[in-house]
Amino acid sequence: MSIIEKLQWRYATKKFDATKILSQEKLETLKEAFNLTALSYGLQTLKLVIVEDKMDREKLVEVAYGQRQVVEASHLLVLCIQNEIDDTDVNTHFETIKAIRNTPDAILEPFKEQMISTINDMQSDKKVGWATRQAYIALGNLMTVCAVEGIDSCPMEGFLPEALDKKLDLDKHGLSSVLLLPVGYRADDDMFADFKKVRQPLSKTVIEL
Repeated sequence: MSIIEKLQWRYATKKFDATKILSQEKLETLKEAFNLTALSYGLQTLKLVIVEDKMDREKLVEVAYGQRQVVEASHLLVLCIQNEIDDTDVNTHFETIKAIRNTPDAILEPFKEQMISTINDMQSDKKVGWATRQAYIALGNLMTVCAVEGIDSCPMEGFLPEALDKKLDLDKHGLSSVLLLPVGYRADDDMFADFKKVRQPLSKTVIEL
């Protein structure tokens, strides 16, 4: 299938086949795709928490408003933001740049100082909003990669983040959940799989100047 055909095939899966499990190779592809997401400044202030154990996921159904996809899917991906974002993250980022590219300090230092100033001047609520928008970029990237790889997924905003954080003990990792993405393979009897995709024609959604 072409990329467009694969995106046509994709839908927000309502019922997963609980007997079908992602291979380790597919799971590694999703991990790498998350890690390669294009993010602001290239600063990686997101973490991907992968929940495989079904007993752990069963405890999350209640805080996901009863949506069974969180437990019926092969794996549950939880996109999280850091509770603290500061110059430590910037320093780590530039140390990584230097290690990989061997870029001289004379070139890196001005950019690093500018980024530190930007991050430190940002109010806490602005940091949360900024980091959350990055999580949505990662979500879109993961959903597209899922479609390409023939993996079904269901993006979820509908859950209680603070309750889920407590159940997964995310605070000890300094994280807060933002989005959920159950991944796996659709059930044969999910009627939504056969629904025609509803989209406006390109003439109404794309403006060419």
